[in-house]
Amino acid sequence: MAAPEAWSPASWRSKDIAQGVDYPDREHLTKVLSKIGTLPPLVTPAEIERLRYQLAAVQKNEAFLLHAGDCAESFDACTHENISNKIGLILTFSLILIWGARLPVVRIGRIAGQYAKPRSSKMEKVGDREVLSFRGDNVNGLDANDRTPDPERLLSAYFHSTTTLNHVRSLLTSGFASLHHPREWSLSHVRSPSLRKEFEAIVTNLSDALDFSRTIGVESGPSFEQGGGRGTVGEVDFYTSHEGLMLEYEQALTRAFPLPRERTSKSKKPISASETPKAFYNTSAHFLWIGDRTRQITGAHVEYFRGIRNPIGIKVGPSMGKGEIVRLLDIVNPLKEPGRVTLITRYGAGKIAEHLAGHIAEVRESGHPVIWICDPMHGNTHTSASGLKTRNFSTIISELTQCLRIHAQCDSRLGGVSLEFTGELNEEGFSVTECVGGSMELSEAELGLRYQSFCDPRLNFEQSLDVAFLISNYFQKERRGHKKQDSEQFEPADDDVLYAELASDGKGKGNGSV
Repeated sequence: MAAPEAWSPASWRSKDIAQGVDYPDREHLTKVLSKIGTLPPLVTPAEIERLRYQLAAVQKNEAFLLHAGDCAESFDACTHENISNKIGLILTFSLILIWGARLPVVRIGRIAGQYAKPRSSKMEKVGDREVLSFRGDNVNGLDANDRTPDPERLLSAYFHSTTTLNHVRSLLTSGFASLHHPREWSLSHVRSPSLRKEFEAIVTNLSDALDFSRTIGVESGPSFEQGGGRGTVGEVDFYTSHEGLMLEYEQALTRAFPLPRERTSKSKKPISASETPKAFYNTSAHFLWIGDRTRQITGAHVEYFRGIRNPIGIKVGPSMGKGEIVRLLDIVNPLKEPGRVTLITRYGAGKIAEHLAGHIAEVRESGHPVIWICDPMHGNTHTSASGLKTRNFSTIISELTQCLRIHAQCDSRLGGVSLEFTGELNEEGFSVTECVGGSMELSEAELGLRYQSFCDPRLNFEQSLDVAFLISNYFQKERRGHKKQDSEQFEPADDDVLYAELASDGKGKGNGSV
């Protein structure tokens, strides 16, 4: 095998780039990027290394990965209420998973930087006009008269990301994540009686467990509220992510830092600063991923991603040709390091059976260590009769349950999920209406009531918790030995059984939120 070409944060510029943005004023762009290049990092190498370690645990089936948040953030949605509700939903979802699976959950939010979106076409119709496609708030505006790419929006993206991350950190260091009051995260926004009952059962059992722990001296109680240490029930790790689409921006925030000591030497002999090897970290987020439209093997995005030390994701869809997935892994993880690569599958419910098993076999034969997670959202989007983009909850569940079954049949294991969901509420405290179905039985006719996404449709509070309980119940049954522990544990009908269990929990128990 030929030696890899030399890499630098700018070496991607010698490759063809997909989804590039044409800025009319390149001089202005250069000035903005130079400014961003002098601003402080958003995340630290220590945090990135901690995530790599935790993802290695996911790969060994010792933890579960929850990757979730908005399809695309907007600058206007950067508010205390929206951020708090989003984090509350992620905490609620992860608690449900932990309770059923008895595994730690690694939480990575699609937050604090997910402002750009790839588009299938350079132009789009708005009314009777053809204009440049909306590419996200860090490129251009949603208004049809504001479609010229503006470099100043990259600077705005940096500061909105900083503000969002600062608020997330302040929430998580002030007791917001404490297990002593999980009802405050989001349950007040859930109107489904069945979901409230299920979550209340978890909270009641958790409270009993914490009371028992305090009684025997293991847990001292919520001392953090009085200024004491947070303890294991009062703190969580939380990581940020976005699609690494805008390579000029990513390059500006790529910095060289010394590798951690344990990565460079097992000797206790002091190492001088000049002797310490360095690595390039993308400091815009802890975790970045390559999209389905930008994973060309000889393209600019793969070239950039191969050189950063962050853990990365790669979207895997039905267009992934035979052998392509292994060639990508050879490029971005030649040393086969654990925790480095997460494969995010997004085939669509009608295509997953055709592709997933073959991809699992290819990766296993290559010897590459990867985390497999399921994105049941992106392959299942369609346009409703009213013209709104939507997703059907039953189709999302179909892809997810097929994914669980196929992994089991292939003696593999699903390591996590990637979901587009939101904690956004309207002024009356109601959830968005963007995906149809779920225990709230949302119909296409009701989509327009509170459709707030300017990009892809997202699961709302109730629908998100529907998914959480489905996954939690599956792993709980597996843990308790209700299913055979071999690759034939799933019969073909099990997809229907899993969905039927969920449907029966919510059927006829509408939450009144529509």
